[in-house]
Amino acid sequence: MNLLFGTDGVRGPVGTELNEDSVRALGLAVSKSLKASRVVVGFDTRESSPQLASAISEGLLAGGLDVLLLGVAPTPAVAYVASLEEMAGVMISASHNLWSDNGVKIFDSGGRKLTDESQNTIQTDWQMTPSVRKLNLSVPDIVSDNRWADSLVTSVEPESLNGMKLVIDCGNGATSGIARSVFSRLGAQVSQIHASPNGRNINYKCGSTDPSDLQREVVHSAADAGLAFDGDGDRVVAVAADGTLLNGDHLLAICAVDRMNRSVLLDSTVVVTPMANLGLRNSLTSKGIVLYEAPVGDRYVLEAMESGGWVLGGEQSGHLIFSDLATTGDGLLTAIQVLDAVRRSGQTLGDLATELVEEVPQILINVPVVRPVSMVAEEMVDDVAVAAMELGKGGRVLVRPSGTEPVVRVMVEALDSAVAEMVAQSLSEAVRRRDKDLSGGATLS
Repeated sequence: MNLLFGTDGVRGPVGTELNEDSVRALGLAVSKSLKASRVVVGFDTRESSPQLASAISEGLLAGGLDVLLLGVAPTPAVAYVASLEEMAGVMISASHNLWSDNGVKIFDSGGRKLTDESQNTIQTDWQMTPSVRKLNLSVPDIVSDNRWADSLVTSVEPESLNGMKLVIDCGNGATSGIARSVFSRLGAQVSQIHASPNGRNINYKCGSTDPSDLQREVVHSAADAGLAFDGDGDRVVAVAADGTLLNGDHLLAICAVDRMNRSVLLDSTVVVTPMANLGLRNSLTSKGIVLYEAPVGDRYVLEAMESGGWVLGGEQSGHLIFSDLATTGDGLLTAIQVLDAVRRSGQTLGDLATELVEEVPQILINVPVVRPVSMVAEEMVDDVAVAAMELGKGGRVLVRPSGTEPVVRVMVEALDSAVAEMVAQSLSEAVRRRDKDLSGGATLS
């Protein structure tokens, strides 16, 4: 079996190794490790998701667990119901990937991400029984549960977004049937795009991975802001009134400073990852906010927050976690908290974001590889050291394996964008050479 847990569950192409039989077996393996007798299951809008949700439910039932099936629901909705009911949770989704991929995210009792130990145990059990054929078990009917949506609305004061004109891009994903209602209940005037999922258009030229349509629509409609979610709704990026794209660093800065000003940022600390832009680091540090760096992945951000008792952390990709309000990243909750902070500031979203974060040029390149990503990345140590010496104190270099895709991620920051581009391209070529040199001459471009 080549299916392995990454930084956010397991995912892969549907119909080969990731199929109903393998997912049914995963459900059986999961049932042996979870510290709960009940599991809430949700899925996104991919063509394969309903069948895979039914299959994993069969595996969970065969393992002696009770299943509550939510149907199409964002990942944070699954985690929220799990936290309320002290249940475990399973989400069928490949997050920001295209429809041809799918995956499984697992939450332990109370809606918490799995520990490395629990994940490794499940992986071992799954590999021992990697496939289970259809079982003669009755999967429960889908139930309606509005508690997550209600919690979003009550996370701020009533009518907090009154008068705001918003455009939302649901990425044809799991937020398509709920986001507009939530923002409208808070008083916003809302229009939406890419909210008509057909099973194959999730994340396709839309959502948080491609918000270009949203940028155009925000400007065209003279909206105050735009919000783009990914396929399973656990991340968000924003668009200012002039069409400027604002990533997770901008949103994290807005929420961190707002909470600092209201004395609700515990220990004046925010958890970030190595991907956090130097502009964010400089801005928050200058305001007396302490940064704690965790490895890339919202699971590791959350672990760091729990270990320190901190309430705010996030990633540049738009995964933000408010541990006093949720147990996992939540795109809609993040958007609401950001817009509420903007209202409190008396500024526009764009003005506040650019005031707080003066981004240092950052080049990000994803290099596809044939060999195991961790091996290729490890062999780049000397190349990274040389690049770091060339950049000096005014720059940063990060080369890391992706936890969700067969790519090595190259990140270079430098005050001079041309220098950053040159170094990033050089490192990317080094990744390709190392992959090619030790993989029999075959490589991906």
